[in-house]
Amino acid sequence: MFYHDKVKGRNNMEQQLLHTPEGVRDIYNKECAKKQVVQDRLHHMLHLYGYQDIQTPTFEFFDVFRKEVGTISSRELYKFFDREGNTLALRPDITPSIARAAATLLESEDLPARLCYVGNTFINHSSYQGRLKENTQLGAELIGSDDIESDVEMLAMVVDGLKSVGLEEFQVNIGHVDFIESLMEETGLDAEKQSEIRTLINNRNHFGVDEILDESHVKDSVKDAFHILPELIGSVEVLDQADEIAPNISAKLAISHLRQMYELFTLYGVEDHVSFDLSMSGNYGYYMGIIFRAYTYGTGDAIVRGGRYDHLMEKFGKETPSIGFAIIIDELMSALSRQKIRVDCAASTMVVFTEATTKWGIRLAREFRSKNKNVELVKYTPGKDLEDYKAYAKKNQALSLLILNDDLTITMINILTNEEKNVDCKGTK
Repeated sequence: MFYHDKVKGRNNMEQQLLHTPEGVRDIYNKECAKKQVVQDRLHHMLHLYGYQDIQTPTFEFFDVFRKEVGTISSRELYKFFDREGNTLALRPDITPSIARAAATLLESEDLPARLCYVGNTFINHSSYQGRLKENTQLGAELIGSDDIESDVEMLAMVVDGLKSVGLEEFQVNIGHVDFIESLMEETGLDAEKQSEIRTLINNRNHFGVDEILDESHVKDSVKDAFHILPELIGSVEVLDQADEIAPNISAKLAISHLRQMYELFTLYGVEDHVSFDLSMSGNYGYYMGIIFRAYTYGTGDAIVRGGRYDHLMEKFGKETPSIGFAIIIDELMSALSRQKIRVDCAASTMVVFTEATTKWGIRLAREFRSKNKNVELVKYTPGKDLEDYKAYAKKNQALSLLILNDDLTITMINILTNEEKNVDCKGTK
């Protein structure tokens, strides 16, 4: 009985090792290749705007992501200890890591720094609807600039980047923290109630907002403003409506800032993909000023999140304004797939050789590679026929298949069209 239980336990463990934990997954072959192509195109766009690469550690000291910094709650962090007993955490967000690095690396810099990155983030949230706990993010941070041109550059870069990977139907929604916070202040409610209202607004539960305001006896003018809030989503015209309910000078300045941004969007030619959402509030506590998210169909969440965080770097000892965004690559890939947008990977050739044509195959592969062409060299397996290798080439994303025959001929097959021809190479091998 004991032996049986021991064997059963070992088998269960072996089976478990074959699978990934909940919320993470393997990506390989064509899917992985397409993801890399998309990342490369987006990365290239950031480079075109003058952004330079930075890499930060996958895990940091816990304090880099503590609640006071403005990231996610502690219970959603993956935490562990090093040998000295220090609490470490896998990064849930790359922006605080870059802020920490920039505060030291750019300590004496007084001109703007443009940084870009790609890396994985980890959030230990409750999984639902297949939501991943590990995501790849690609983003940019403009550190040391607080002008309106910097805000517009960020949004233009998002639009140009998404268009560069073939996405056409998407919208970047822009809000302003000062506007929504001005309304919150007018309620006179405590921080806990305000946080509850923000959550309800983010979930589009405006009936819940009305209920809290009624129970708290908030004055009618403020309740009317919150009642109009769901309508303040759309083109530049909604800014006029927002201006009418702006409760103070801070809110009016926020509206003016968004108007000025829209004028500059037209110079970049991105205005068709820009809209406004005055009900938007930041996911992270460090956001201030403008905030934005990009949406498209085929995915249930935003594909881009960003905003201004002028006080974040103060947490690491350097006072400087900053703005940035992150493209959630996995959400973007889901959208591209469901919208059936083609992502072309690098063309490759599969060369199948026999025992007798080994030297020929190696020389041919070296010649192709010297011309920067991708070649997969495969030795013939007895019992396999031409159809087997066609299927194998297609699976491995090869566009052409070359069979090196013992009689010094090459069978050349176009995988896309299935066109086939034989070439006599006697005397040229």
